[in-house]
Parts: sequence; C-alpha cells; structure tokens
Amino acid sequence: MKVKYGKNILFKGIPFIYNHKNANISIGNDVTIKSSFLSNLVGLYSRTIIVTRSTGAEIVIGDDVGISGATIYARKKIVIGDRTCIGGNCKILDNDFHPIEIEKRNELMKSNAPDIGGRADWIGTKEIIIGNDCFIGCNTIILKGTVLGDGCVVGAGAVVSGRFEAGSVLVGNPAKVIKKL
Repeated sequence: MKVKYGKNILFKGIPFIYNHKNANISIGNDVTIKSSFLSNLVGLYSRTIIVTRSTGAEIVIGDDVGISGATIYARKKIVIGDRTCIGGNCKILDNDFHPIEIEKRNELMKSNAPDIGGRADWIGTKEIIIGNDCFIGCNTIILKGTVLGDGCVVGAGAVVSGRFEAGSVLVGNPAKVIKKL
C-alpha cells in the first residue's frame, strides 16, 4: 500500500483514506483536509474519503490544495492540480460503481461478492484531470472522464462531465459554461 504525503499537511478531523494494493495515492505539500462537521461552515455531511479501488489506480493531489468533506474515489486515475479548492461534500468519481447493463448488474448483485475481481471491465471507468487553480463549489459531482483546464470555477451543486477549457465558469446539471475568465 503506497500513500505518499508531502510536508505540512493539515488535518481538521480524521479523513478515511484507503489504498488498494498495487495502487498509489500521492498528497502534495501544504494540503488541508477538512473532515469534521464544523471544520467548514458550509456544513459537511461526512468526513473526507480518499479511495483507490483497483490495481493500478492512482490519485494525485497537488500542492496547496484544500479539500472539505469530499469523496475522491478512483478505479483508474484522478489528478487534482496545485492550489485547487474542493468545496464541501463534493464527489469526484472516475467510474460508474456498477455495470449499466441490467444482466451484468444483476449477476454482480446475486454473487454478493465484496470485490468484483475479473469483472472490473464491466464498470465504466475514465480518468479525471482537474487543473491548477480551480475552484470546485460545494455539493458538486465530477463524473468520469472530466477534464477541467487551469483556473476553472464550478458552481455549487453542478454535475460535471466532459472537457472544459481553462478559465471556464460552469454551473448547472448538466454543467454548462456560462462565462470565460
């Protein structure tokens, strides 16, 4: 289990960090991770959760990043750039968690297996890249395959999927660009 931590990490509350064997989590320097209810007055629903869930999965969190009660869950790869702020209760998910095909989903449910083993390819997965200097508002969902260029701002409650140029301001469900910075 490889979890690399930089210098001067500040934990406010206790996050849940789980790294699958043969996966990697890297947390940069001067990162703040808030995980207690009152550590962010927007109101955190849960502590921060950082999880790699398959062999070869990777989470890279840059320097000077702030995270508040977010879930960052990777089966493939999630990269969060330097000086990015992740708002309260944000979900960053590089996979669908379950197959979308009914037959495959039902087979997994019947097996009651704690790990999906050789059936991992049944679950849609695509890496997420969040650039430097981004601001991700509270209660947002960043879905698989999303690429946010440097300096993007994501409004509270947005559901984000797709590629967005640097300096885009996104809002809504589905998230759309409303302004360029």
